[in-house]
Formats: sequence, structure tokens, C-alpha cells
Amino acid sequence: MTDSVCAAAGIQAHSVDEGAAGAGGGVPSPARQPDWMAHLVGQLDHLESEFFSRFLPPDEGGRQSAVLILFGPGDDGGEDVVLTERSHSMRSHAGQVSFPGGAIDPTDSGPAAAALREAQEEVGLDPAGVQIVAELPALYLPPSNFVVTPILAWWSEPSPIGVVDHREVARVIRAPLSELTDPARRFTITHPSGFVGPAFDIDGLLLWGFTAGLLSKVIELAGLEQSWDRGDHRPLPAHFVGARDGSVAPPARAQEDPS
Repeated sequence: MTDSVCAAAGIQAHSVDEGAAGAGGGVPSPARQPDWMAHLVGQLDHLESEFFSRFLPPDEGGRQSAVLILFGPGDDGGEDVVLTERSHSMRSHAGQVSFPGGAIDPTDSGPAAAALREAQEEVGLDPAGVQIVAELPALYLPPSNFVVTPILAWWSEPSPIGVVDHREVARVIRAPLSELTDPARRFTITHPSGFVGPAFDIDGLLLWGFTAGLLSKVIELAGLEQSWDRGDHRPLPAHFVGARDGSVAPPARAQEDPS
């Protein structure tokens, strides 16, 4: 990302200290975007709004937010994507795997600026090494009233990242794309509310709900999806049932709003 883009995003690039480094350490080096990313972007103009979700944002209202789908060069010679495991002590989404992101603040110039700022706050990301590739269609999560804009980005100059605030993030993961596309790691999750959606087994963690659904669509658009067993249905583990995911209507006993 150029300095002018950083300025337009309203974010000041900074170096992450050694204490914050953990996942994604190493010497920054320029990296070209993979061919599949250009293929993905080329598909966006031809998509119906319902491709990503059957829930379209309302004409007015909704809690505006953004998430950063940050791909970068992986250690295995392929690519990986940055994910976080949320703190297990949080009131909502506890222990769930998600993209960095959050609410759009009045001081943010737009969704991309918000996504970069949140990633900076959550994992210590240096935005100077990030190229914004595309802004995906906004998605609506009716149970939480969130309107989420996914920001697709490429990490051209990776820098150290890690947990900044343990009260919010338990762990930072750079999930290899080779694992995310491995049919053996993919299955369908079922929620007691009736929700059924794609899921992934990543480094011993369950990736499900909104994040898994969005990532599944991105993989499909990139032309990287391999045939996997959609008939492999697994129930959502009990400890996740009460921990609300914004894409899933909560059981009747849990009506509080997420943070």
C-alpha cells in the first residue's frame, strides 16, 4: 500500500514491537499477487448480490462494520489468510475464529480504513505492507443487525503480527490456503436453531458460521475449490451453541445483543 493510500485510509503505519510478534514473523519481502486473486476479482462484476448471502442489507440502518480478508505468501510456498481466535472470556463470539475487523468508526474514511484500523488494533498489522484489492458486497446479519463489508487484501510485504490485547484475541493464525482447500478438512456444521453451513478444521480449531461461509465463497470464486463431502454433517459443539455468531439466530434462552 502506498503512503497516499494509507493517508486516505486515515491510518498511520507503524512497526510492531517484538512482544507483539508471534504469528507471521520474519523479514518483510515484496510478493506479487497470485493469479487466482485476479481471477476472483474478475468474477465480482458478474455476481448477483445473493451469491454471498440471501440476506441483503436494509436500505437504511444496520450496524456498519468491516472485516479484513488478508491473504499473503505462506511458508509452504503457497498463500495463507490471517484469522483470529477470539478470547474465550468475551461476552459474545467467545472462542470463535474470525477475520480481523469490527465496527466502522465516524473517523474512518470507509470500510477499508476501518478494516485496516481494526487489524492494526487486534493483531498489530502494519498497513504499509497491505494492498487493498477489492471491496466485496456488504452482507447483512439479521440476528445482530450488522452490515458487514468484507475487504479483500494482499499482504505484499508481510511483517510480524500477534496478539495485541489478550482480552479480545486469544490467538492469531495464518491459515494455509492448502489446508483450507483440503477436502479432508471441510464439512458441514449444523446448529440447533436450524442453521446449516460450511465449516473447516484449521490447526485444531473449528471455523464455522459467518467467517466460514464467506471464506468458502471466496475460495469458490478464486477457482480453488476442490470437491468435498457436503453430506458430512456434524453438530456444532455444545460450548459454541450459547456463544452467538452474528449469522445464526440464537436459541430462545439467549436474546442479549452482541457487543
